[in-house]
This record gives sequence, structure tokens and C-alpha cells, in this order.
Amino acid sequence: MKLKIAVLPGDGIGPEISRVGVDVMKAVAERFGHEFMFDYGFAGASAIKATGNPFPQETFDLCKDSDAVLFSAVGDPAYDNNPDAKVRPEQGLLAMRKQLGLFANIRPIQTFPGLEDKSPLKEDIVKGADFVCVRELTGGMYFGDKFESDDKAFDTNMYTRHEIERILKVAFELASRRRKHLTVVDKANVLASSRLWRKVAQEMEKEWPEVEIDYMFVDNAAMKMIQEPRFFDVIVTENTFGDILTDEASVVSGSMGLLPSSSIGESTPVFEPIHGSWPQAAGLDIANPLAQVLSVAMLLEHFGLSDEGKAVRDAVDASIRHGVVTPDLGKDGKSEYGTEAVGRWLSAWVLKYGA
Repeated sequence: MKLKIAVLPGDGIGPEISRVGVDVMKAVAERFGHEFMFDYGFAGASAIKATGNPFPQETFDLCKDSDAVLFSAVGDPAYDNNPDAKVRPEQGLLAMRKQLGLFANIRPIQTFPGLEDKSPLKEDIVKGADFVCVRELTGGMYFGDKFESDDKAFDTNMYTRHEIERILKVAFELASRRRKHLTVVDKANVLASSRLWRKVAQEMEKEWPEVEIDYMFVDNAAMKMIQEPRFFDVIVTENTFGDILTDEASVVSGSMGLLPSSSIGESTPVFEPIHGSWPQAAGLDIANPLAQVLSVAMLLEHFGLSDEGKAVRDAVDASIRHGVVTPDLGKDGKSEYGTEAVGRWLSAWVLKYGA
């Protein structure tokens, strides 16, 4: 198979983990006889410095002309600490999602054998947890009408029936392929937008009689995720709730450095780790590349390359099993392996053992 991949390393640790992801993809191509072509673009703070725009037109054109985007991370403390900044790195990520029509963000959450102790939750709570969060990505407060002055500010949380139906369809279809259990998370006791979500979901559930569906207020869902994460199979929710809940869910796995995601919709899909740019660690060779590598697995599986995706996942599992991990996953926060060494080991495993 031939695939053209747009690579957006972004900021902070992004370039370091991006190199590992690309190298693993090259190992997959060599092992399985594929041709993957990589073209690079700017996004985030690096794009602002180069062009003044966090998602410039040339990056958008590159993404549109590619089969998939392998994205890493954006963010820079120079903008975080400046409330008056009119242009921010994160605006590039929002622009990419909006301009590519990527309305569905899919984030798998799971525990990894041997790393249960990395979670702040008790092992008997997190062991065996395996669920997927489906987050609406291009609506809600992040994209609604906004106003800001010194005395008043607001963000409008608006959703249309069309936006809700299409994300629920993704969630129902995903649940039907898994354990057939879907949880719709909202705040319908307070928010009008949530009541529309619940109304549409109740109408659509008749189309998937094989899927067990329950409805949960977001505050209850947040507690349930910590108390009983194995309860969930597929969770679907709106943009803001999804942003918060998926970051919370990272404690189940024990590290944001283990969690990949995909964003799909009307145009080129994007595959990325859920963590940020961690600028304090940039250049120190300590960043965990596993979420980026697992994003590669999701990319491959998106194009039906299941054996290739399994080879990448097996390499990640093997690296954990053999202790070839960065310090965040090492015993007592220590490890003899850095980002580059873990990346070399993963690529070698893919080449040697394949699927």
C-alpha cells in the first residue's frame, strides 16, 4: 500500500516523539512491503514563529493532499503566560480540526500489564479497564460565539441536531463492534444543549437495539470513571466534557504518555497522542514516545492494515515487558533508556518480529 503522510511535529517534545513515530512507520513499511511517503509542515508555536499563523495555508494544503496526518503536540509557555496574546499555538489545533471537518475524536483508554502500579488508583480498580471515549470535536463552547471584555466574557455552547447525530452514529457503530455498551454523558438537568443531545440519542437508540445504552450526568461519569472504570465500554460526549473526561481517564492507564487518539470526519484523518508539548522536557531525551507510536498503530488500522497495527502494538507491549521505557514508566522514575533509545528498540522489534 502507498500512503502519503503529513507529519506535523509541532512544539516542545513534539519533534522528538515525531521522529520515533516516523521511524516506526518506516520499519513497518520495510517489514510488510509498503511505501509510506512523509512530508513535513508547521503547526502551533513553530508555525507562529515561521509564518505568524498557528495553522498556515500551506500546512492546510499539505494535510488536504495527504492520506493521513501524524501529529505530535503544540503549546508554548510564552503564550500560556500571556493572557493578552491574540494568537496562540492551540488555535492551530482547533483550526486544523475545523478546517478538515474532524468532528469525532476517538481516544482508547486501557491498562497495560505490568504498569498497573503507575496509576494512582488501586490495581484492583484499574486492572482490565478497556474503554473508548468518543468526543465531539468541532462544536460546543470551543467554537461557539464568544465575547470578552474586562468586565464580562462568555462562550456559547451551541449544538445542532446534525452535529449530534453524526457523532452519535460514530459512537453507536463503535459500540456495536465492541462490547455493545454505550454511555451518553451530558448535563441534561441543567443545560439546554445537553437536553438536545439526550433527545437525539433516545431517538437513535432504536436503530441499534443490540447496543445497551445508559445516560449519565458528567459529574457522575467523572466519579464513576475513577471508582469503576471497567463499567465503561464506549463513552460519547460533547467537546468540553470530552476534553476534561479524557484527560481524567489518563490516570487509569497511569500516564498520558500511553494514550493515542484519532480524529476523523469529512477529510484527512489525524492521529496524535493526547498529551501536550511538555516544553520543559524538550531536548532532554526523556519524553515518552509510546502514545505517538500507538497513534501510528491507529493510523495503520484505519487503512485496514490490521497485521501492521498489531506488530506496532506488540512492539509497545514488548518494550513495557522488557523494561525498555522512558523514566516516567521506569522503576522509581528512573530508566537507562531515553526517547531515542526506546524508538530504536521499537523499530528493531517491528523489523525482527513483524506481526
